[in-house]
Order: sequence, then C-alpha cells, then structure tokens
Amino acid sequence: MDAITMLTIPVYNADGAKVGEEQVDPAAFGGEVNKQLLHDVVLMHLAARRVGTVNTRGRADVAGSGKKLFRQKGTGNARAGSKRTNKRKGGGVAFARRNRDYRYSLPRRAVRAAVRMALLSKFQDNQVLVLEGLKLDQPKTRVVAKALKAIARPDLTEAESVEAVGETKAQAARRTLDGRTILLGIAAADPVLYRSARNIDGVQVAPVSEFNTYDVLKQRYLVLTREALAALIERVKTQSARRAVEA
Repeated sequence: MDAITMLTIPVYNADGAKVGEEQVDPAAFGGEVNKQLLHDVVLMHLAARRVGTVNTRGRADVAGSGKKLFRQKGTGNARAGSKRTNKRKGGGVAFARRNRDYRYSLPRRAVRAAVRMALLSKFQDNQVLVLEGLKLDQPKTRVVAKALKAIARPDLTEAESVEAVGETKAQAARRTLDGRTILLGIAAADPVLYRSARNIDGVQVAPVSEFNTYDVLKQRYLVLTREALAALIERVKTQSARRAVEA
C-alpha cells in the first residue's frame, strides 16, 4: 500500500509542541468500519455492566394461604381468590422481577474485529495522537494535567488550532485536550502513570491489551505513548497472522 493511503498520527511532547508524525496502515485494522458490528458489540459491553440485583416478591413469595377467601356466589362480595393476589394489599407483585445476569457473548472474532474497527474510526476521525516523553519516576498528576492543557486537539484544522489574537485564556483552552474525555493508552501496566492520571476528570488509563470497543468509542480522544502505538500495531499484526492461519 502506498504512502498516500496511510493515516498520519501527530506526535507531541509534554510541552504541547508537535515533534513529528507516525504512519498507520488502515489495512492492518481491517480497512473499513462496520457500524452495525460496532453497535452490537457496544450493546454487549453495556449489558455486561448492568446490575441485575433487583428482586421483588411475587405471589409465591408472600405469606398467606392460597385458599379462596369465600365462595364464588351468594355473599354479595366481588369474586375473590387467594389473598396473595396482586389485587390486594400485602399481596405479591404481578410479573415480579428477579435477579438475573444480563451478560451475553458474541463470537470472539467479531469482538476482536470490532476493537480494530473502533480504533480505525478514531484514526480516520483524527482523534488520535502520540504523546512522547511522559516518563515519571513517581506519581505526579500535575505533569499529566499540564501536558493535556498544552496539547492542541488533533481533530482541529491548522487554522483552528492557532491561537487567535486577543482571545481569552478560556477561549484558547477550548482548543486543547484539557477537559475532554481521553483514553490514555500505555504499552503495559504502569502504576506510576495510572496514579498520575486517574484523578484527572474524564481521563481513563489502560494498557492497549485491555482496549475494548466500548472504552475506545466512549472517550473522545485516544492518546498513546510511542511504545503503546508500537504494541498496538504489533498486536493487530499478530491477530491478522492468526486469522490467516485459521482461514
């Protein structure tokens, strides 16, 4: 595939300066996006997050005899059955809700394909950038927060990202990643970086091996370290080779 069809990912340093670019082959991520598959997999993840601990008492769960209260005719009363019916005070609930697990699974190959498509959609929408030089010896939230305040949003045009003359700091801040929902991808589990970014509102930190369709699509921007981008591409290549062998 020639360079024209490659996707370009900007690279920024922690000071917000653009220091280079990375090239991503869209064919490695499937080449196209199937919106229906993304929809189905997102629903699967949302179902797994549902808490099915609701429980109400039906007719079989409340106390009381199941005997008919009085004879059918001749008393002048309305026809009545058991006192445990939902028509009476203290009776059971009609169509009582029970504890249940809402989780279900789609085919593994479909789920993996959806993750690749979700990543491809982010690349195509210019919502991905690479952040280098973010190495911390100890947790420092202000370092990560400062970088997000300095880096321009990657989906803005060159003219939109340039600071206008006479605008306020608040107006200039709208062009940065500060205050946006971000998925910060790292190559492997990093307790220091995780503790540095976990308290920033809207920021989620996860290794690329734990990426799923819902998390990738839910966050507005995907910020990767250079090592994370390399690990992500290597993971996609490995999956492609495995699919070729299975086919």
